[in-house]
Amino acid sequence: MWARNSEDINIKYDVTQFLYLFVSFSVCNFVVHDRCLKTVVSPCSSVAASLIKNPVAHCWSEPFHHKRKFCNVCRKRLDDSESIHCEICEYFVHTECQDFAAADCKENATYLPGKQLVYVHHQHHWREGNLPSNSKCYVCKKTCWTTECLSGYRCEWCGMTCHAACHVAVTSECTFGMLEPIYLPPHAVSIPRTEVPMEAIIGVQVRRKDTLSREYLCLKARSISEEFSSGDAGRYRENEEYAQSHAPGRDSRQDKQNKNQEERDEEVIKVYDGNNSLRRRIFRTIVVSRQAPLSQVLTQALRAFHITKDPNSFHLTDLYSHEEAVLQDPTPVLSLQRKEGKRPAVFLRFKDRDNDKGEVRVYPGKLQVSQAFCTVPVDSNTTVGDLIREALKRFGLEDYNCEDYRCSEVLLDRGVTERVLSWNERPWEIMKQLGKDSIRQMELMRFYLQLKQDPHGPNLALFVGNLPPNLSERNYENILTEFLGKENKFSKIGPIYYEYGSMVITYEDSDKAVRALYTLRESKFEDKQPLLVMLLPNIEPSMIPLGVQPLLVFVNVKSGGCQGLELISSFRKLLNPYQVFDLDNGGPLPGLYVFRNIQNYKILVCGGDGTIGWVLQCLDNVGQDSQCSSPACAIVPLGTGNDLARVLRWGPGYTGGEDPLNLLRDVIDAEEIRLDRWTVVFHPEDKPDDSVKQVNTTVIAGCTSEDNSQIFVMNNYFGIGIDADLCLDFHNAREENPGKFISRLHNKSVYVKMGLRKMVGPKMCKDLHKEVRLEVDGKLVELPQVEGIIILNILSWGSGANPWGQEKDDQFSKPNHWDGMLEVVGVTGVVHLGQIQSGLRTAMRIAQGGHIKIHLNSDIPVQVDGEPWVQSPCDVVVLKSALKATMLKKNKFKRRPTEPNILPANGEGGQEHR
Repeated sequence: MWARNSEDINIKYDVTQFLYLFVSFSVCNFVVHDRCLKTVVSPCSSVAASLIKNPVAHCWSEPFHHKRKFCNVCRKRLDDSESIHCEICEYFVHTECQDFAAADCKENATYLPGKQLVYVHHQHHWREGNLPSNSKCYVCKKTCWTTECLSGYRCEWCGMTCHAACHVAVTSECTFGMLEPIYLPPHAVSIPRTEVPMEAIIGVQVRRKDTLSREYLCLKARSISEEFSSGDAGRYRENEEYAQSHAPGRDSRQDKQNKNQEERDEEVIKVYDGNNSLRRRIFRTIVVSRQAPLSQVLTQALRAFHITKDPNSFHLTDLYSHEEAVLQDPTPVLSLQRKEGKRPAVFLRFKDRDNDKGEVRVYPGKLQVSQAFCTVPVDSNTTVGDLIREALKRFGLEDYNCEDYRCSEVLLDRGVTERVLSWNERPWEIMKQLGKDSIRQMELMRFYLQLKQDPHGPNLALFVGNLPPNLSERNYENILTEFLGKENKFSKIGPIYYEYGSMVITYEDSDKAVRALYTLRESKFEDKQPLLVMLLPNIEPSMIPLGVQPLLVFVNVKSGGCQGLELISSFRKLLNPYQVFDLDNGGPLPGLYVFRNIQNYKILVCGGDGTIGWVLQCLDNVGQDSQCSSPACAIVPLGTGNDLARVLRWGPGYTGGEDPLNLLRDVIDAEEIRLDRWTVVFHPEDKPDDSVKQVNTTVIAGCTSEDNSQIFVMNNYFGIGIDADLCLDFHNAREENPGKFISRLHNKSVYVKMGLRKMVGPKMCKDLHKEVRLEVDGKLVELPQVEGIIILNILSWGSGANPWGQEKDDQFSKPNHWDGMLEVVGVTGVVHLGQIQSGLRTAMRIAQGGHIKIHLNSDIPVQVDGEPWVQSPCDVVVLKSALKATMLKKNKFKRRPTEPNILPANGEGGQEHR
């Protein structure tokens, strides 16, 4: 292994190659055998940013201690220090290396109007290192992962893995591998060009919302991408003597070596690359000899900030001296001014007075040209209009009208920020001004050529929620107009989801839409909960290949053991993040609206039975406006009971040990099956105002008709008596202390304790059979002596128990969840409930039928699909619902343990041959 000086390298290079390799390896800490040097394909971090054609900002996580991972910038281990990772791709960095991260996240929205599907060729997106264990190289079939260093390559789309030297032999086209049948292709997704970062669009927001508008106003002249960045500069740079005391890649042992700097006649110098870095207290340190000449100090300073331009264009100034004195030979280090308790500090400055002309790069963005970029010479008199004309000429587009184009300034510093330039601005002056603020920004800045008219169309949709439900369209329009003002009013409102107090508003001007987004985020209706506002992507259905059923993923991060956060991160990496929605951020409606024009898609619901009912109810509300009214739904069970998931073979509960990729493969292999759904109507007796004494106001499936009847949709079961009484006690306990109910095991233990109390306490449901009259299919049924009645649609209840039992009975037909029949069973008390749940006994079979009528004579606890309340005397009717539900049932087929869990189905990222 090597990391040597120039004279130690025993391989001949021309001068240019030699200098580049020396700089590259000393900056990024790449380690390689001498014999392997010719096969190196990894770009150095000092040039990686300039190689990106279409930069895409990463979506950074909160700082964390990652184990067995390596930094993609400095290539060192992450174990011993705080690090962050991208929520969308497999990019890991130390917090102090974040400034040097390449903005090459997956580009998940690449739709181009006018480009037909047959001409779309998706390319592999390679990411180096941090491969899954047991990864095999597609080319040579050998192991390509290691725990020793950052090595190997993995495609972020299809999951193909291979060695660095082998990946160049792989065909460039990628078709998303084994997940292709459910992948939402990026070329079908469009996001109008705005300064709203991806964190805001997909709901990964790590800053407090009450700061957004203030920061937006402060950064109006430039993009606001940074305001969502979790790597806040001030957080780890507050102590300037400690923060970033090492250049990227130096390990902790360097701390001890720094103590001996004075003895070795060396000086540690802080280097700031501009006024912004001084304000943000971001600096790098270099270690040089006190007798070092100016050229050596300047070279070290440039290398610390990964600057590769001509050193003659820069100079160093003394930060603590009067009027920033320029450092001069022969002893620049010894001449530095010093402050007590502080290290000497210098500014890295661009010689703007000595450079009245230069060159800038212009990138074509989404324009259909073959060149990656062109270099345009500019001077102090060159305008943006001149730059556009010259760039069009160099791109071979001189016959086009230059007034149809615009030029944007794009920075790659801590994300991707963009600003549209006016025609009279001067590119070279912009470059020089950036040099004053930050040499690093000046190095990364580029100009992009774009059509003035946004290629994705003028319509930009915002989802707005948390308004009062069931108002009129005019009332909603007046409320929003009052918040926005006439200058930011939308061009269209609708659809409106009245029962949820949510709606979609559409803008034709993207700038106006962005202003509305941040204005509404800071708005509260009647000083209550802030409004929920989301910018929605658009999907072009014609760009989805035949045979592909995109998977719409809903994750309830609050269900059961709160494992949803881990799942949502995994699914965003495996799929297109625009097809993964957090139910805590607007519920199912935003995702269903985005997918409304797709004729055939699937849904994956990660949550408990209540979450599934929530999604199905929202589907009922939006189905008439969608191309696919009843998409098939699969389940990842995250709740406590998960009875519907058990019936459909998705298991008793997600434990966190199963590979998320295998979950998605099970969805692909699952078979469609129908689920009966039932309407439960509660007709109050005498006092409409008191008909419901303790209704859970969060019940999603319930609504109230004009005669004060309560209407619910039932998917699983309907309980009356002791079962509902226990469910109500559990619900009230969780409402009082929600923080304690974060474990599936804990939730079940609470149920047991409550059941034991019921055994020794007063019996609320004693003689239930005297208080209930039951009719099944028009026939009066005599009830046995029971304390509870359960009406079953599925043969799973109470976390997997089967109250009906498996025994055959000539009196009743074999039940299932698609036969249009309900099963009525009774329980005699708490002990009987416990015996049913433990599998020792079954319930008492009472009746079976398709239309059930019940009369309640007194106040009795009831529950519909786990949502409990105390119901006053009333008539209850259970009848077959006209609403349909198509579910996905997991196949019994089990994969062999030797089957790869990462490689694509055919090894090339394509579909299997069938």
